Parts: sequence; C-alpha cells; structure tokens
Amino acid sequence: MARKRREAPSAVVRGRLTPYLYLLPAFLVYAGFLLYPLLRAAQFSLYDWPGFGPSTFVGLGNYVDLLSDRRFLAAVTHALTLIIFYSILPLVVGLVLAAILRRGKVKGLGVFRVLIFMPQVIALVVVAVAWYQIYAPNGYLNALLSAVGLEGLTRGWLGDPTFALPAVGMVGFWLQTGLVMLLLLAGMGRIPNDQYEAARLDGAGPIREFFAITLPAVKAEITTALVLTIIAALKTFDLVYVTTGGGPGTATTVPSYEVYNRAFNLKEVGSASAVAVVLTILVFLINVVVSRIGEEKR
Repeated sequence: MARKRREAPSAVVRGRLTPYLYLLPAFLVYAGFLLYPLLRAAQFSLYDWPGFGPSTFVGLGNYVDLLSDRRFLAAVTHALTLIIFYSILPLVVGLVLAAILRRGKVKGLGVFRVLIFMPQVIALVVVAVAWYQIYAPNGYLNALLSAVGLEGLTRGWLGDPTFALPAVGMVGFWLQTGLVMLLLLAGMGRIPNDQYEAARLDGAGPIREFFAITLPAVKAEITTALVLTIIAALKTFDLVYVTTGGGPGTATTVPSYEVYNRAFNLKEVGSASAVAVVLTILVFLINVVVSRIGEEKR
C-alpha cells in the first residue's frame, strides 16, 4: 500500500506571524485587564471630572497642575525615599546575610528560607496593623526602649513628622529583606564549590571571595531584586493607608495614596488619573534604567 504523502505546511503556518498567533490569547487577557484600564485612566486624566455627571476637557491641564502641586511633589519625594528602605538597605543586608549563610553551610537552610520569606505571604493590611501597634505611644517599641533605659528616645513614631516616613520605611525593610535574601541565596546556590576551593587555595579570605566570586555571580539576582523592590516601594499604598493615612500632615503621603485621596475624598478623578499615569511612567522608567545597568554589567 502506497504511503500517504504528507501535506506541506500552509503559507500561514510557515509565516512569521505564526508565533504571535500563539501569543494572541494571552495578549488579549493582558490587554483586557491591564492595557485597557491604563488607557482609560490616561483618557480620564485629560478631563476635569468629579466621578459623576458631566466632565470638562482640559487636555494636559491636570499634568501641568501637578508640576506646581506641592503635595504631589512631596509624595514623589517620599516614594523615592522609600526606595532606600525597600531596595537599597534590603539589598545590602541581604547580600551580607546570604553570603554568610552560603559560606557557613547552615543546617536546616530550607526551614530558614521559609521563615525569612514569611513576611511576603502575610497580607499587607495585617502587617500594617501589627506594626501600628508596635509604633504606638504605648506600644512594644517604646516599652522596649524604656526597659533598656532609653526613655528619652520614646515618642509617637507615626505621629512625628520627622520619624513617620522612616518608621514606615523600616516596615518595608522588614518586608523586603527576606525576599531579597531568598533570591540571592538561590543565585549563590548555583556557584560551583570548586571556585571557592580554588580561591581558598590561593589564599583568598571571605571578603575577597565575596567580591571576586559571589558578587559577580549573582548580578542577575541583584537586578531582579532591585526591580521587584523598587516597584513595591513606588506603589506602596496599604501600609501608608492603615498606619498613617498620609500624615501627619503630608509627611508620609505617596503617589498611590494621592490617587486614592484625590479620586475618593476630593472627587478629582481627572487629577487622580494624571497622578496614576505619572506613577506608571515613573515606575517603568526607573526599572528600565535598573534593568539596562544590570544587563551591561553581566
């Protein structure tokens, strides 16, 4: 019996668009749940609209107003300050701790990884309520300071304009350090032991091992950690809303909180949408820069 001849693939199957056809279903979901709301927010930002009734087209007026809006500029400054607590400090501490754990070969490392990742799986509202109790004037932090004879340092941490933002930032530091350390431990786990043994035979100490072997090997993980933590810092809302409500005054207001405040409290949906669009662009640009720097150094 003659073998059935296989039909040649059609021109459509062989075409350059074929891979994109496979991606189309996922892209439609992505567009429906992300791109469309973003475009609608951009559209709303061009109008003066209280959220109901008629609207007035103002073009780029809402964006121009933001340039001279002290509250908005303060919110952006606060968000950039939180990057220090959410990204820089966790990266430094996470690098040191991960290197110590990697070098020391700690027993039960799997259990330790679960414990340090626990803050990531706890709802942020729960975290915020817990830390609100810690920072309260009669809370655990002041009680601890009093117990060790440092009564002069006690204060209402979240009600002090000077310390409120760093207090919120330290919560972010506690949240993100475990995630950063876990990413770095995963990267360090791929480094062959032969490299460390060769370095030790050459007389390299722990510090030289870290800078010569460990740090170059985890640059990809460092970039990933920075991207994730910077996004978390810039889009912080739950923590600020529950602990300080943007206060005292405007000491802890951030762009995400400004979106909520303008849209639901001040009934300025157009201005709130403009803040949301600017925040999206800011997050995108900062992370593009971080990713490019990380790629160049690999």
